[in-house]
Amino acid sequence: MKVAVIGCGAIANNAHIPAYMANQKAEIKYFCDIILERAENAVKKYGCGIAVEDYHEVLKDEEIEAVSICTPNKMHSVIAIDAMRAGKHVLCEKPAARVYEEALKMQEVQHETGRILNIGVVNRFNTNVNKLKELIGAGELGEIYQVYVSFRSHRSIPGLGGAFTTKAIAGGGVMIDWGVHFFDIVMYCCGDPKTKSVSAETFSKLGSPIKDYTYVDMWAGPEIPDGTYDVEEAVTGIIRTEGPVISFNGAWAQNIGENEMYIDFMGTKGGARLQYGANFTLYSTKNGMLTTTTFANQTKPMFQQELDAFIDCVESGEHLVSHIDTNIITARMMDAIYRSAEEHKEIVL
Repeated sequence: MKVAVIGCGAIANNAHIPAYMANQKAEIKYFCDIILERAENAVKKYGCGIAVEDYHEVLKDEEIEAVSICTPNKMHSVIAIDAMRAGKHVLCEKPAARVYEEALKMQEVQHETGRILNIGVVNRFNTNVNKLKELIGAGELGEIYQVYVSFRSHRSIPGLGGAFTTKAIAGGGVMIDWGVHFFDIVMYCCGDPKTKSVSAETFSKLGSPIKDYTYVDMWAGPEIPDGTYDVEEAVTGIIRTEGPVISFNGAWAQNIGENEMYIDFMGTKGGARLQYGANFTLYSTKNGMLTTTTFANQTKPMFQQELDAFIDCVESGEHLVSHIDTNIITARMMDAIYRSAEEHKEIVL
């Protein structure tokens, strides 16, 4: 299957490209990037493909069946819609789009064209997440009535002044960058319950002025002193769903020297803490005693599982758990979080 990778930055090189290279059913024909040198470097590094800078050139090639979109958020909907209308199947990195309205348009065009449109909510292909989901589904935790989400870091605003911190490009800050993964895990494990109401606040306190920001890590750096910083570095709130109540605290940057990246699922029979990207611990009782159970799995890398599943579903037409129809639920919830923070009031859905 001939595929193309559109956007040759970090997520492409760290995840999508190696996964395609390891999949015996796929062959990368194009590396595309508006900075042509990045695409050319990919051709040299991986020993295959053609470097181009205009994605329209990729879409005109009838041999191409599928594309990965690994660009900044503002281009997700534009390229995905063009690709589907050109007859291509799409794996689009998270978030689906910069704003909810763009994600809805992507869903509309997917229904119109019948092409596959999967969103890169890669944790749905994480073995530990799926094992925890199985335990919840089997009733091991009882009724899940509350979930607490923490995605907090010390001072780690990425690429301050650049694309990550420019709302017109990214659509938001830590919520749309990190929060999308955490909330997607919660929704997935709890059966994608409908959101009833959202109350939230966002904060942009520590990254401005840019030149005065002291940091631990600038993982998408370096900073651009005369750049833009108009997104949130922290968010907090509560979400009522038809299932559990979800409370959350998130921060790219906070004046607490701890990284707290986990999700607590509280149930009537037991509770589980899932460490992001790692294992989980189950707390319960048995025979009048308190129990603590830890789990360990031999796991296949989740990006490989995601890409393998994408290639397989292009062949079969199967709708995966990362399909746009599922992802739109979380996109709507995140839109309500931003609206609540902007209007300083609860949003009822």
